[in-house]
Amino acid sequence: MPNLRDIRKKIDAVKKIGQITKAMNMVASAKLRSIQRRLEGFRPYKNKFEEVIGNLISSGGINPQKIELLQVREVKKVGIILVSADRGLCGAFNSMLIKETEKAISKFKKEGKEVELICVGRKGASYFAKRATIKEAYTDVMGKVLIQDARKIARSAMRAYLNGEWDEVYIVYGYFVNLIKQIPKVEKLLPLSFEPKETEEPKKMTYSYIYEPEEEELLPEILPLYVNTVVFAAMLETAVSEQAARMTAMDNANRACGDMVRQLTLLFNKTRQASITKELMDIVGGAEAIKKG
Repeated sequence: MPNLRDIRKKIDAVKKIGQITKAMNMVASAKLRSIQRRLEGFRPYKNKFEEVIGNLISSGGINPQKIELLQVREVKKVGIILVSADRGLCGAFNSMLIKETEKAISKFKKEGKEVELICVGRKGASYFAKRATIKEAYTDVMGKVLIQDARKIARSAMRAYLNGEWDEVYIVYGYFVNLIKQIPKVEKLLPLSFEPKETEEPKKMTYSYIYEPEEEELLPEILPLYVNTVVFAAMLETAVSEQAARMTAMDNANRACGDMVRQLTLLFNKTRQASITKELMDIVGGAEAIKKG
């Protein structure tokens, strides 16, 4: 028969864990609201920036092969920027990003290409420390998500590309769909390419732009800014996805704690009832023995 004292200790321990998971859920919820506002403000900026550069390239006034960040060359070495979380306790979120990165690494290696990583976030860096070649690791940067950190990461990737160390650069990050759904995304970062997006919206009036200075002078100046923007957007998306995943994980953990407390309380009551019944049976048995004696 289970010991009543042990069951009571388990109930108290599970209740304390439930208090912790509830507090973590509330903290994740507050952080999510804060960083989600930043993401919602930044997404339109990134999309408009992409549209402006797409217009510049499609204007016909430039030759992409003359601009270094647009040059397509034979691919022998690939760089991957993995953006993961610094902390755990967010369900399968980090595992999802790591798995997507492993899939990309495996694909490139099968094609005979070398692969190096830039790891943003402690979880990705610690996982790949002995499993892949890490060029650089940026940890403790996903808490606040600052543009200064995004610039450093983007600058490092562009330097490797322009120096010929990497022939292509990809970025892996968590894309925020909603509170329940976050998906891994793999996007080519370099060389930059801007494919026209298909849309079912009715055609709007188009405009021709006059650029000062000329396109070939302007693009080399603004393309690095766009790379910074893409990296920063990926960091924001991942940070929001992380907090949403943590909220869901802590909510599930809190519910599990509640279920466990109910099961243990039921076991406690059954055990106590069995103990009382046994004591009564012993008393009745003793009384019967005295009568017969």
